[in-house]
Amino acid sequence: MRSSNPVFSRRGFSRDNGYAGFNAQQPQAGGPAVGTNPYAGNPYAEGAANPYATNPYAPQDTQLGAPQQARGNVMTIDDVVSRTAMTLGTVVLTAVLSWLLLPVDPANLTKSYGIAIGAALVALVLSLVQSFKRKPSPALILGYAAFEGVFLGVISAAVSTYIADGVVIQAVLGTMAVFAGVLVAYKLGWIRVNRRFYGFVMAAAMGFLLLMVANMLFSVFAGGDGLGFRSGGLGILFGVIGVILGACFLALDFKQVEDGVNYGAPREEAWLAAFGLTMTLVWIYLEMLRLLSILQGDD
Repeated sequence: MRSSNPVFSRRGFSRDNGYAGFNAQQPQAGGPAVGTNPYAGNPYAEGAANPYATNPYAPQDTQLGAPQQARGNVMTIDDVVSRTAMTLGTVVLTAVLSWLLLPVDPANLTKSYGIAIGAALVALVLSLVQSFKRKPSPALILGYAAFEGVFLGVISAAVSTYIADGVVIQAVLGTMAVFAGVLVAYKLGWIRVNRRFYGFVMAAAMGFLLLMVANMLFSVFAGGDGLGFRSGGLGILFGVIGVILGACFLALDFKQVEDGVNYGAPREEAWLAAFGLTMTLVWIYLEMLRLLSILQGDD
């Protein structure tokens, strides 16, 4: 669900929102002094004589009659952190509740699975609706988080009960480790997010999804594990690829947040950042859970 991952199709911070996306140019050393327009050098800003004349978030002293964004109503890192905490907190809370209230013992497994699949479908619909909206909707984002949590809770309980006890904690720790590692690498400049990086990640993600869909179709019509991408050696390989792709999307998310803060995005866009980060972390967790399950199942 967007654990299947709607992150691949989301807009992120768009030109329509008034500032550059992940590939915006940063001010260079020796460039304009503080107080001049930070959009200088942004190849995606509009306008000829003044490429940022129509940007509603540029500082007031660089505007040429365009609508202005109140400086006290711009997105900050604190806004992103607080919205992300609310969204992830909703996922965790509903996951814990579904684990406790939807048992996966043989007598109730079918019913719990049915509820989990229904929750996953609702989460998918909500995420798609939000992805095509021009503005973030906190209700949609928190609703997505709640239903996604129900799905994760049941799946995690089933994996822990029938496949590998303790694997859920390992998957959570692994997800946290990936997040921390990518954040450090991004802040130190070891990961450079540019147009080439974006194109590579999107192409790899589309190929990965197509293979997963093909595997699912073969498993439905031919039975078994389809093409074998979800078990054994191939399953381990594709699990590792899935985690790496999730890490790459985390880098894209970090770049979008950085650009939003630097270019004065409206505060409401912090919800969009939280939405993207939550979807990516859910993706990484599910891939980590599957990978660890295969590794422990082969012991």
